[in-house]
Amino acid sequence: MNYYQNLNENMFSKKAISLTTILLKGLGQIMLQENSVTGLLFLVGIFYGSFTMGLAALLATICGTATAFLLKYDKAEINKGLYGFSAALVGVATLLFLKPVLATWIILIIGSALATVIQHFFMKRKIPVFTLPFVLITWLILFFTNNYFPGILSEASIAIASPINYLTVGFNGYGQVIFQGNLISGVLFFIAVCISSPISALYGFFGALLSAFIAFSISAPVSDISIGLFSFNAVLCAIVFAGNQIKDSIWVLISILLSLVISLLMVKFNFTQLTFPFVLASCITLVVKKKYENNRQNN
Repeated sequence: MNYYQNLNENMFSKKAISLTTILLKGLGQIMLQENSVTGLLFLVGIFYGSFTMGLAALLATICGTATAFLLKYDKAEINKGLYGFSAALVGVATLLFLKPVLATWIILIIGSALATVIQHFFMKRKIPVFTLPFVLITWLILFFTNNYFPGILSEASIAIASPINYLTVGFNGYGQVIFQGNLISGVLFFIAVCISSPISALYGFFGALLSAFIAFSISAPVSDISIGLFSFNAVLCAIVFAGNQIKDSIWVLISILLSLVISLLMVKFNFTQLTFPFVLASCITLVVKKKYENNRQNN
């Protein structure tokens, strides 16, 4: 009896560890890192910035991953955490824009499940869209609540103008990827990526600095630059194209410049940008890169 009891306990323990690893990898994939330690540090950083957002990130990742299991999506993709990151971002964004009331948590659960379904739609067709499912679902949530339930919208915080510190801007860019506006969370996120891929972390940091510097040179709002709002899309772009070769830096630069232009246009026309500038800039850069490499091979 003890033998079978111990066996069952060991099996349960292994399954629990496996599921935890998948969930943490899902969080790590927010910055394209299939690493559970990275995901854990992301979660710690979110909880440090906001306990409520931390709970939202965890719940949304669970819901997104559970949806993938229930709909019997590819296990290899699930194990890599590919159905957790868009859901996690939906969770954090929902608690950023909405008050922490019951309706908000219901919206979060539905939204994270839908993000997983959209993620699968594109993955099945081998279309790289990165965090687009998160963007689409969050836009839908904002449209829905603005028009039908404005009472649950949270009050917008006013950014206070402060001098730009280009050391902290790099970390703030990291923090804003997951909607965290404090330096400690940004440092934790940077360390988390560095553990998984040092070169990606460094490219992301310098990408954030470059984007902030260019934004400042064209007179973008200093308050927004200083807290990383013109840097976080650059962080993600830099991580996507980071590599050990010199030519990788060219693609990083192209994607960062594109993301900044898209970001500035969205701000000008008062669109909620989220990570859409990163998504569009990266997709355009990938197409150009593929055509360039194909032409080189043909020649």
